[in-house]
Amino acid sequence: MLEFIEVSKSFWTGKQRKVILDRVSFRVELGNSLGILAPNGTGKTTLINMMAGLEKPDEGRINRACRISFPLGFMGGVVSRHTARENARYIARLYGLDPDYVEAFSRWLCGLEEYFDMPLGTYSSGMRSRFTFSLMLALDFDIYLIDEGMPSTTDVEFNRKAGAILRERLENTTVIVVSHQPATLEKFCRSAAVLRDGQLYMFDTLEEAKQLYDYQTQG
Repeated sequence: MLEFIEVSKSFWTGKQRKVILDRVSFRVELGNSLGILAPNGTGKTTLINMMAGLEKPDEGRINRACRISFPLGFMGGVVSRHTARENARYIARLYGLDPDYVEAFSRWLCGLEEYFDMPLGTYSSGMRSRFTFSLMLALDFDIYLIDEGMPSTTDVEFNRKAGAILRERLENTTVIVVSHQPATLEKFCRSAAVLRDGQLYMFDTLEEAKQLYDYQTQG
């Protein structure tokens, strides 16, 4: 279970205060995947980073009573001067998992060959995305977080293998995905919410959420 209780978050832009959340409360139960619709620039990435514990709220409390992933494609947490092997083993120990397994799984999935034993600082952005994506899939979470702004990869074989694993994983886990496109949510979620003016409006169905979202974006 993931729960926000009276959570507020805002930023000072230099000219005005941009409110992301204003005393927002909601809960995501395991087994009930949630999609969140929000236009670009409204704080989707900030919201999902708060769920992962990467950013703290200004006020309120966030309860994480389960294992929650870092956002899919998140580039943080890995050290550029270390090799993929060293990073994989470090992250495995951080999550209390078998370093040998996490190293072997991510090595197989990302397909970096000899680059796996070279520092991440020598990688292209695509290679780095493949490694961080495979590292996340090597770990076992109750809730997976997906930000539509996650880095993408053009490697066809990697996309095929990683996509198949992700689809299988999501059959038995819960996913929270944030996007400005309703079609993205249809792949993952039945229930949905709309982030609007610092509030999160929850709906039982994606169709209901789309009605408010369409009215908001068209208005």
